Amino acid sequence: EVLDEVGVQLEDKFDYSTLRKIILDSKNLQEEDMRKLEYDKILWLSDTYHEISFSRDTDISDRVIFPISEFERKGIEDARFVKFVKDDGSIVYYATYTAFDGAMIMPKLLQTTDFYDFKISPLHGVGAQNKNLALFPRKINGKYAMMSRIDGCNNYLMYSDKLTVWDNPVKLQSPKFPWEFIQIGNCGSPIETEAGWLVITHGVGPMRRYCLGASLFDLNDPSIEIGRLKEPLVIPNNDEREGYVPNVLYSCGAIIHNGELIIPYGLSDYCSSFAGVGLNVLLEKLTNPEA
Repeated sequence: EVLDEVGVQLEDKFDYSTLRKIILDSKNLQEEDMRKLEYDKILWLSDTYHEISFSRDTDISDRVIFPISEFERKGIEDARFVKFVKDDGSIVYYATYTAFDGAMIMPKLLQTTDFYDFKISPLHGVGAQNKNLALFPRKINGKYAMMSRIDGCNNYLMYSDKLTVWDNPVKLQSPKFPWEFIQIGNCGSPIETEAGWLVITHGVGPMRRYCLGASLFDLNDPSIEIGRLKEPLVIPNNDEREGYVPNVLYSCGAIIHNGELIIPYGLSDYCSSFAGVGLNVLLEKLTNPEA
């Protein structure tokens, strides 16, 4: 009934603002009215699923994705991009990110194959709560795999048959060392190496200082931790501690290039920089802590 009422007021093609106006102009609907709830559901669906396309003659630096829905009106942040290899060998790029409306956050998924056309959808389930969702770059034992931090302080691992629905999170790591006693989380999607899944982490310690760490997990069963750095991999130095959000060093992803792990990171929310470490040196430390 509600769909019919809305449908007769729309043209064959319409934009979000037109739909929103029709719904907000609905008369005589109280908060407890079930029909109002149905109108709200229509608006929610249109607000959380959308597509973005850029002209083919634009440079990649010009393809900026701005908040366009009500759920994103206060910002979209912490996108964790990953190059995902599908079962047939084809490539798709996914990014998990946080939409913020000023009061609540919503984990969302962005996907593209060419960085011109993007599809955006929400993530659902018990495990799709809070921030810090990071997708593994391929399926593991036939299932999608994701890291998360549903309780705000521990790392979790979860599997799913469907990319947008995540349930049954299992605790993977808890704060262990002084530099991460307040909370830990991931800093981007796990990186596959011959030694295991390499995960750059962040830890929050005294004075809410954010540092970067590293952990290594079994390739076939990421619930098995192979190694974990006792000391931070990167810490904010004196020049990096002052800014909009002081004492924070943060990253949303890293890559391996010519045998070196390259980590881009933000400095107290005022600028960005890069850090590098030899991959073999890091893996040796993770697999042989006494080395």
